[in-house]
Amino acid sequence: MRTLSRRNLSLAWSTIRGRKGGFAAVLLAVAVGSAVISACGVLLETGLSSGVPAERHHRAAVVVGGYQAMPVDGDTDPRLSERVRLPTATVAKVAAVAGVESAIGDVSVRTSVLRDGAVLDGPPVYGHGWSASALAPFTLRSGAPPRAGGEVVLDDALARRAGVAPGDTVTLVTGSEPAAYRVSGVAAPAVPLHRQSAVFFTEDRAAALHGTPGTVDAIGVVAAPGTDPGELADRIAGAVPGVATYTGDDRSDVETLDVGRMRSFVIEVASAFGATMILLVVIVVAGTLALSVQQRRRELALLRAVGATPRQVLRMIGGEAVLVGGIGAVLGAVPGVLLAMLLHSGFTAAGALPPGFSLVVTPLPVLCALLVCVLAARIGGWLAARRAAKVSPVEALGDVDVEPRKLGWFRLSLGVLLVPAGLAVAIVLPIVLPGEAAIEGAASSALVLVIAVGLLGPRLFGGIAALLGRRPGGVTRFLAIANSRARARRLSSATTPLIMGVTMAAAQLFGATTLAATAQDQAAEGVIADHVVTSVGAGISPGLAEELRNVPGVRTVGRVVRTSAILTWPDGGGGVQYRISTAQGVDPAAVPDTMDLGVLRGDLNGLTGSTAALSRLVAGTVGVDVGGTVDVHLGDGTVEKATVVAVYENGLGFGDVTLPHDVVVGHTTDHLDQWLMVNTDQEARLVAALTAYPTLRLQDARALTAAPTGDAGGDGIGLVLNAVLLGYLAIGVVNTLVMATISRRREFALLRLVGTRADQVRSMMRREAGIIVLSAVAVGTLAALPSLIGMSYAIRESVFPSIPPLMYLGIVTAAAAIAWPAVMLPARLALRPPATEAVARPE
Repeated sequence: MRTLSRRNLSLAWSTIRGRKGGFAAVLLAVAVGSAVISACGVLLETGLSSGVPAERHHRAAVVVGGYQAMPVDGDTDPRLSERVRLPTATVAKVAAVAGVESAIGDVSVRTSVLRDGAVLDGPPVYGHGWSASALAPFTLRSGAPPRAGGEVVLDDALARRAGVAPGDTVTLVTGSEPAAYRVSGVAAPAVPLHRQSAVFFTEDRAAALHGTPGTVDAIGVVAAPGTDPGELADRIAGAVPGVATYTGDDRSDVETLDVGRMRSFVIEVASAFGATMILLVVIVVAGTLALSVQQRRRELALLRAVGATPRQVLRMIGGEAVLVGGIGAVLGAVPGVLLAMLLHSGFTAAGALPPGFSLVVTPLPVLCALLVCVLAARIGGWLAARRAAKVSPVEALGDVDVEPRKLGWFRLSLGVLLVPAGLAVAIVLPIVLPGEAAIEGAASSALVLVIAVGLLGPRLFGGIAALLGRRPGGVTRFLAIANSRARARRLSSATTPLIMGVTMAAAQLFGATTLAATAQDQAAEGVIADHVVTSVGAGISPGLAEELRNVPGVRTVGRVVRTSAILTWPDGGGGVQYRISTAQGVDPAAVPDTMDLGVLRGDLNGLTGSTAALSRLVAGTVGVDVGGTVDVHLGDGTVEKATVVAVYENGLGFGDVTLPHDVVVGHTTDHLDQWLMVNTDQEARLVAALTAYPTLRLQDARALTAAPTGDAGGDGIGLVLNAVLLGYLAIGVVNTLVMATISRRREFALLRLVGTRADQVRSMMRREAGIIVLSAVAVGTLAALPSLIGMSYAIRESVFPSIPPLMYLGIVTAAAAIAWPAVMLPARLALRPPATEAVARPE
C-alpha cells in the first residue's frame, strides 16, 4: 500500500509533470484501452438487460411461451433455434390463474405477400388468428373481421405497401403455395410495427396453416386491473409447470425468435471481445511503460547513486503507473460510451440487433474499465520497474546509455521453451487430437509464438541486424544496422506490437478464408444433382417434392431442410458438454444421386429412424464413431438418442449433423424445406411445373452455398470488431515507435555535430524504418504460419491454407503505412532544432 501513499504519489506526480511527453504515450494507450473496454461493457450490459418493446403483444402484461434454451447445469443455457411450442390446453390453465383477465393463444405462420407477381419488400410477414389481434390491440380502420377461410385482415402499413383495401384480392404465399384471399378489413396496431407485418386469418384457417395441431406458439395474458405483471408472471410459472413467462421488453423475445437470438449474440460477442481486449491492454500498456522506463535509465541510475533504494524506485514507478493509468482510464470513459453507441448503430445496421434494441448506459461498465486499466498499468509498471530498480549506482557515474546485452535467465529460458511449445501446439495437436480441439490448439499457437518473440526480441532483432550487416553498404546503412544491433532491446519493445498486429491479422483473416474456401469447395464438389430448387420466400412446402417426382423426365428429387442441433456428451466428471452444430435433414434414398458428403466410414443407406451421420470434426469432438450413440437436441429441444451410421468429410459444406428428413422437418418452426435437389432429363417440363409457384427458383447446382456457420450480420460484426482490435494494436505500434524515435534527439544532434548531414540522418532513419517493417512482417508471418498450417490440416487435411495474395499484400501495406510515418515524422521533428541546442536539452 506504500505505493499509493500520499508522499509516493506526490513524487510520482512531480515526475510525470517533468516528463509529460514520455508519459503521453502511456496515457494514450490506457485511454484508448479504457474506451474499448468500456464500450464492450456497455454492449454486454445492453445484451443482458435491454430489449425491444413488444409490438403485437403490447397489451399483454405477461406472455407465456416455451423455454427457448436447453438447460445445462453449471453453464450458460444454449439457445434453441426453433420455436418451442405449448399444448393448446395450456391456454385454459393460464386463464385459471388468479389475476388473469383473459388468456389468448397465438400462432404465427410465416407468409409472403405478392404484388405484381413478386414478393413484397419489407419486414417479415406473419399470419395469426383474428383473436390474437386483441393482444396489441389492433383496431379495425375499415372493413370487418375475417369470417370465412378465404378472408384476411391486413395491418394498415402492409395494406399500403401491397396497394390493397377492403374488398380487394391479395395473394399470400404460405410455404411455397400461393392462394388468393379477399381483404375483409384493414387494422391499425396500438403501437407501430417495425420488425414485422401482420395478417389475420380466421381461427380455423390459421390453425390449418400453422401445421402443428394442438399447439400454440405463445399465450398473451391480459391482467386484471391492479395486478402487477411481475407478480402475475410468478404465479403463472408456479401454477403451470413447463412454461416460461416474459414481461416488459422480454415479451418481444417470444413475438419473433430473432430478438432472443440477437440478444445472445451480443452477449457472446461483447464477452469474448472484451476479454481479448483486456489481454491486449495489459500487453500494450506494459510494453509502452517498459519502453518509457528504459529511456530513463540514466535518471534512475542517478537516483540510485544519491541513495534511493530499489524498493523506493519500484514504489515511484508503481505510483506513476497508477496515476497515469487512472487518468487515462477516466479520459477514456466518455469516448468509450460514444464508441458503444457507434458499435450499437453498426450492429443494428448490419442486422445483428433489431431496430429499437435500446442501448443501456450505466456507471458499472465504466467503473470496471477503470479498475481493469489501473490494474493493467500497475502490472505493467511493476514488470517494467523490476529491472530498472536493479540498476547499479555505479552506472550513474558514466554518461553513456548502453543497453545490457544479456537477457535475464528466466526471460531467456521461458522464451526458448515457448518456441518449441508453440510449434508443437500448431503441428502435433492437429495430428494427435481429434475434432475441434485440434483447430483450437493450432489457433492458439500464434499467441504463444508472439509471446516468445516478445521475450526473445532483443536476441532476435540483434541477429536480424547482424545478418543484414553482412552485406556491405554506405555510411547510412552502416549506422542503421549498428543502431539496430546496439539498441536491440529498444527495437524489440517498439516492434513487438507491430509483429503482434501482423500475426493476429494473418491468423484471423487467413483462418477465416481457409474455412470459407473449404466450405465452398465442399459444397460445390459435393452437389451432384442437376438442379436445385430454392425459395425467395419462407421456404418450400414439403409436399412439393412428391409433385415434382411425377413430372415427366424427373429422375430424383431430394428434400433438404436446414436447422441447428445441440449435441451433448458426458465430460467424464459427471457433467455434460455440448456443441451447437449446423444440421440438415435429407431423404436417404435420394442422397446417392444428389449429394456427395465424402463418407469416410459407415453407410448413409442406414440413415432412417433414430440415426445420424456426423462430420469428421464433430465425431472427433464428441468422441463417437460408427455404431456409437449421441444425444441430438433438435431445434425445438426434442432429444433424439441417435445411432451414428456414418462419418463424413464435407461437414463445412453441408452441415456437421445429417439426419433423416422426416425427423428434422417436424421440429422446425415453419416445417418447410430449404432446397429440393433435382435430377431431370427434361428441364423445360420442370420449369413449367414450377411456374405455379412464384416464390420458387430453379437454379444450377453451382449456385448452392455452403452450410451457414453464422449469419451475414454476424460476419460483418466480426470484421468490425477485429478492425477495432487491430486499430488498438496500431495505436500501440505508433506509440512505441514515436517514443523510441523522439527520445533520440541527443543522438541525432551528436551525429550532426561530428559532421553527419541532416539528410544522412534521415536516410539512416529510413533504413531503420525499413528494418522495422521488414522484421515485423517476416517475424509476424513466421509466427502465424504454423497456426495456419495446423488449422488447415485439422480442417481439410491439407498443409496449404488459403492465403489470398492481395489480402496478404494489404497486411504488408498496412504494416508499412503504420510504422513508416511513426518513425520518419518524429525523426524530422527531432532534426528541426539546431544541433547545439538539441544536445543541451534534457531527455
